[in-house]
Order: sequence, then structure tokens, then C-alpha cells
Amino acid sequence: MSFFPGEDPAPGDGRAADLIEQLIIPRTSDIGGFEVRRALPTAKRRLVGPFIFFDRMGPAKLQAGAALDVRPHPHIGLSTVTYLFDGEIKHRDSLGTELVIRPGDVNLMTAGRGIVHSERTPENLRGHPLSLSGLQTWLAMPSHLEEIAPEFGHTGMSALPVFDDQGAKGRVVLGQFCGLKADVKTHSRTLYVDLSLAPGSRFPFPADEEERAAYVLSGTVIIAGERFGENQLLVFRPGDPITLEAGEEGCHLMLFGGDAMEGRRYIWWNFVSSSQERIEQAKQEWKTGRFDIVPGDEEEFIPLPG
Repeated sequence: MSFFPGEDPAPGDGRAADLIEQLIIPRTSDIGGFEVRRALPTAKRRLVGPFIFFDRMGPAKLQAGAALDVRPHPHIGLSTVTYLFDGEIKHRDSLGTELVIRPGDVNLMTAGRGIVHSERTPENLRGHPLSLSGLQTWLAMPSHLEEIAPEFGHTGMSALPVFDDQGAKGRVVLGQFCGLKADVKTHSRTLYVDLSLAPGSRFPFPADEEERAAYVLSGTVIIAGERFGENQLLVFRPGDPITLEAGEEGCHLMLFGGDAMEGRRYIWWNFVSSSQERIEQAKQEWKTGRFDIVPGDEEEFIPLPG
């Protein structure tokens, strides 16, 4: 997917401004009949920890006959993370992986030196009205690991740790949080937490991570007296403990972050690298058919843009 910038941060009150480094309003586009909101990267914020790409898919209702059909396309130098709240997506890749991801599961696909995958509506759901809601994020990799062999990992919802205490319910998708650890392999320190707060409840977001952010999926969150609504990305200043307070209707958030990447990362289409020359090489490799094919999905592909 291509880069496009988000909106400039909006001002808050004085105390909230002390805690919030940036407020990002995602840019919205229509892809195959449903909305996708892109919060990262923007012109003013490229990464939060290793997260270099953050897309909110839906929520959407697709009519009978419509389907998600993302044709085979390549990646290098990153890990993709797919996490759904509603609907199903069939994943195939050039390693021979073929499986369906369902709500609460996590797919983590590490491209390394190169992988190709497709994402489609499963055959048994076609021809019926469809719901789809979720997140797709990309993790940049430490520069010395960018060219490792590609790999794929799937972790079912039941294997991810959960917490439920005083109005706060959550699932640790990646990393460690509240004394819980997700058994999902990442290549640098990473935090990714699905958090729901009951109306009026308060929840601490400790400053354990070098970089931290929260994406408001629904409802309203209150921080230092300032209210933030759905589809807003809040990037917090390092080192400050944060208290998240739910508004009258409660709120659903995705907390994320981790260690900052060392050095600059370039992003073009589906490629991420610490080297601009490596991205140029990947362009030529895709253009000339040197990436592997996706077994079971060999007939179509997404051409190189431009």
C-alpha cells in the first residue's frame, strides 16, 4: 500500500498537550467498498516504536457478491500484523501458508528478504453479506535483521493472555503488559494491547515503553481533562505515566509502541528498509518476476505502481 500523509496534530488543553506529543487524525480512503483509515506513517510522524504503518479497516458491511480480494503482492524488511474484530480473511503466502484469520487471532508475517502474500474473503463466505473490522500494522525490523529468511506465525485468540479488572478488559497481542506476556515472536521490544474500558473507569498506561501511543477505536477517552473521540491517534511523550479515563459510553482502544528504531527507515509501497538502494532493488525484483509465487493463488498479482 502507498504512503500518504495524515492531518497535522490538533491542539489540546495545556495539561493534555504536556502529555501528548502528537494528535493524528487518520486519512481515509475507500478500498474495495470499505473504508480504510491510515494513521501511520504521516508527514510528521513516521514511527511509534517499531510500528511504521497503522491501518484501521472498517468497520464495514459488504453486500452479497462483494468480497475482499487483495491480490498477491510483495513485502521486504518488515513484519505485518493482522488483527480482526469482526469478519474473516484467508491468508496465503509464498511459504505455502494457507489459513483463515478470525477475530481475536493474530497473524504475524515476517517478510525479511522477501515474501509474497494475498488476503481474500474465504470461499465459504462469498455470496453472502459480510462484516469486516480490524487493524493491519507493519513493524519495522532492526537493520541487522532486515534480510533474514521470511517466516509466518499464527496465534489463536485462546492462546493470548487476557485481563479483566475494575472496568478494564484487555488482551495482550504482542509483548508484555500488566504482568502478562503474549507468546508471539517479535524482533524488537514491541507492545500491542486491545483494551476496553467501561464507562467512567480509569486505567494507568505506564511509561515502560520508550515510545507509546493509543488509537481510539470507539467511544471517548479522557486524558488530563481533554476528551478524544474515535479514529484519533494519540502519541504520548516519553517517560510520563498516563491515566486513561473512559467517557460516558466507555471506550475501545489499541495501545501500542516499543523501542524506537535505530536510524532512518524508508517506506515505498509495500517495502520498508534502512537502505534506499534495497528498495530500488526490490522494485526491480517484483517488476521482473524474481519474487516467489503464492501456491494456490498464482493467476493474479498487483503490478508495481507507476
